[in-house]
Amino acid sequence: MPEPKARSLQGQRLLVVEDDYFIAVELARSLEALGAEVVGPMASVADAMEALAGQSHGLDGAILDIHLGEERVYPVADELMARGLPFVFLTGYDAVVIPDQYAHVRRCDKPVDTRLLVQILDNVRAGSASGQRDRAG
Repeated sequence: MPEPKARSLQGQRLLVVEDDYFIAVELARSLEALGAEVVGPMASVADAMEALAGQSHGLDGAILDIHLGEERVYPVADELMARGLPFVFLTGYDAVVIPDQYAHVRRCDKPVDTRLLVQILDNVRAGSASGQRDRAG
């Protein structure tokens, strides 16, 4: 049975950018099980930017893996910020890899704790991001 917070994703359209196939599939399944419509998952900056360009119905937020192979997701983050869309970084790396201009962006560590991720998404969408970085587990 889903946690009470699960209802908060009902009807939400979320872009997922994650290059690890197994993490991407599991994350997408988890989000869909909680009522979200997942756009993606996208495995590269180019694919994510193309998805953003093609969004006629809009997005409610995004979950971005920072390291996508040899590239970083920051151009996607910049586009989301320009559009005023909330997003969360998903990473297995320490906070020191995140450039200062993204210090305010909420972060969820891998492995993904779906309940924590949903809580962070709720907080970000509600505009209550306090600059804290959240840690799973």
